[in-house]
Amino acid sequence: MDMKKHKNTHKGAAILFFIFSLLFFVLFARFVQLQVTGVADGQVLAVKAEEKYRQQRKIEAKRGTIFDRNGEVLAQDVPSYTVVAVLDPKMTTDPDHPRHVVHPHKTAKKLAPLLDMDVDEVERILKKDAKQVEFGPHGRNISYELKQKIEALHLPGIGFIRDTKRFYPNGNFASYVIGYAQKSENNETVGKMGLEKKLDKYLHEKDGYVSFAGDINGFRLPNTKEEIVPPDNGANVYLTIDGKIQTFLEDAINEVEKQYKPKKIIAIVADPKTGKILAMATRPSFDPNKRNITNYFNDAISYPYEPGSTMKIFTLAAAINEGVYNGNERYRSGSYKVGPNIIRDHNKVGWGTITFNEGVQRSSNVAFSILVKEKLGEDRFLQYLHRFHFDQKTGIDLPGEAVGQIHYRYPIERITTGFGQGTSVTPIQQIQAATAIANGGKMMKPYVVDRVVDPDTGKVIMKHEPEVVGQPITEDTAHKVLDILETVVTSEHGTGRPYQIEGYRVAGKTGTAQIPSLNGGYLTGWENYIFSFLGMAPKENPRLLMYVAVQQPKLSYTETGAAPVSHIFTSVMKSSLQYLHIQPSAERKAAKKPSTGIEIGSYAGFSTEEAVQKLKEKGLVPVVIGKGQQIEKHVPRAGERIIAGERVMLKTEGEAVMPNIRGWSLRDVMKAAELLGLRTSTKGNGYVVSQSIRPGAIVKKGDYLIVELAEPREWDEAVIEKQKEAAEKKSDGPQE
Repeated sequence: MDMKKHKNTHKGAAILFFIFSLLFFVLFARFVQLQVTGVADGQVLAVKAEEKYRQQRKIEAKRGTIFDRNGEVLAQDVPSYTVVAVLDPKMTTDPDHPRHVVHPHKTAKKLAPLLDMDVDEVERILKKDAKQVEFGPHGRNISYELKQKIEALHLPGIGFIRDTKRFYPNGNFASYVIGYAQKSENNETVGKMGLEKKLDKYLHEKDGYVSFAGDINGFRLPNTKEEIVPPDNGANVYLTIDGKIQTFLEDAINEVEKQYKPKKIIAIVADPKTGKILAMATRPSFDPNKRNITNYFNDAISYPYEPGSTMKIFTLAAAINEGVYNGNERYRSGSYKVGPNIIRDHNKVGWGTITFNEGVQRSSNVAFSILVKEKLGEDRFLQYLHRFHFDQKTGIDLPGEAVGQIHYRYPIERITTGFGQGTSVTPIQQIQAATAIANGGKMMKPYVVDRVVDPDTGKVIMKHEPEVVGQPITEDTAHKVLDILETVVTSEHGTGRPYQIEGYRVAGKTGTAQIPSLNGGYLTGWENYIFSFLGMAPKENPRLLMYVAVQQPKLSYTETGAAPVSHIFTSVMKSSLQYLHIQPSAERKAAKKPSTGIEIGSYAGFSTEEAVQKLKEKGLVPVVIGKGQQIEKHVPRAGERIIAGERVMLKTEGEAVMPNIRGWSLRDVMKAAELLGLRTSTKGNGYVVSQSIRPGAIVKKGDYLIVELAEPREWDEAVIEKQKEAAEKKSDGPQE
């Protein structure tokens, strides 16, 4: 038995020896192969080792900022944060300083109002079986201000992940010009609309990185080299848009939208000498931060429609340029036969036999039908339509431009085109054509992008220069047209009388365009028109050109379509001319006509008490900014006229103190900001519900003021919400 057992033992040992020897030789052969080739399963081992120990950290790049022409920010990348909650108890090493959520219910009760969530919903998230959780859309992309409010609660376990988001500090300010950009699936910011889309190749950024050899914990190994790829920041874009003029326009449009509730509003302000667009706004609009968009087209460039009588400007210019216009010649107004069709003046009966000049002032369709049919001739008039580029796009540097259509097939269409019916054009086409009238016959291409600049080197990558795109009329013709268009505003017969601006000579033409019906023909009814005005000032040397159109406003029986249009035109044009320091016309200064409004005197040097008393006696509302005993300066300035009940900002000597601006309109906010030299940023529309600089705080020139506004119907709720936030912040102490 022993011999047999011994024999089996030797046999088993031999087998094991053979197996281990075989394994050793296999492993040794594999080791030699790896040493020689450096490849395993098709993978280069050196590369895999490099990947394992090579650490790479992203260096964030910044998308280009969009500025107005004065350097004010219109769109920029700002830090944003995602709220996270740590639920893992193992993260807490010191019970006196917990690093996880200890009390879900107490945490939820304090956190939920700031995230605009239900307490139960937040508590449910905080009780999940997870190490770390987020709060969905309500907890993403929060602002730095909200982050500070949450941090002030000192909630254990609540932290933040930093990111960036695209921010538009002025809300719906020129939103169809700027557009918007948003994060894509791979977390890149991409332009989706407006200039953000058009200029994405310039604005787009590319992150850099730093790469180094590191250990398993991410720490750099000693004596290793770093590889640094610097970030490529997006280029900065400077627009021709002037923030002040755009603010005047947005404010005026808001007032008209609130009062008249029109279907659409379109307004453009341009420099006719260069083609620069200084302001452009439409309604309905949207806030790029919220992207609450109902219309994806910029109606100022993408909405062709029959312009109505503003088209008569160019028919008149063609007739004068061809030498066939005699303003003193008389004709029979009322009706004009074109084949089987009869064209009638807008009052249906006309004004008897009148001169052509009076026909222009009264906006007679018959007068312009005669000019096209008998004076110019249809073929020659068509040539002028082409010379004014009504057959092509302007080429403005905004995406989505449309082009109108010249309907010239039938005899009646050729005649009605002369007074703006049948043929369609876009607002920007009318602006471009009108630059020829305001600029001595030279027609300027409109543009909104002034230059693109590399933020790292300051090098100008792209620059727009004023471009003459044609000279449809002579300089002499342009002056004659301006002379006649001024009488449209000043004459007792003129349809443009509501567009007079005290101190300045205005030249322009009204328009009342019919709206085609889906069932054929045109809509009927007092309000179913597009009311418009195309005007320029000062007439003797136009510096500003403005087009305003208001579609289907809700008018009272005592109002005409000029009411909402003139409110926008006169307020914006006057404020803009004064802002640009364009002196009133000499003739207007000399003429002593009765003035409307209350003239502001000079109160500089007055005692604060005396200035306040005198302004109150005039029916104005004085607002004292500062604690000094003597007035240093004020806005509005001496010589300006305002209506009763308006605020007058009085800056005293010494340090300036921030007033309580809650409930103020944006116009009043801008007065105070101008007086104090503050940089402003607004959110929302309507009236102020909160301000970033607290009332009573000392302010200095260049300080940044952020105001949040709400519509009147939302104002009370917004104020109550702000008061509630302030009360909670005071009552809630640190969580134990």
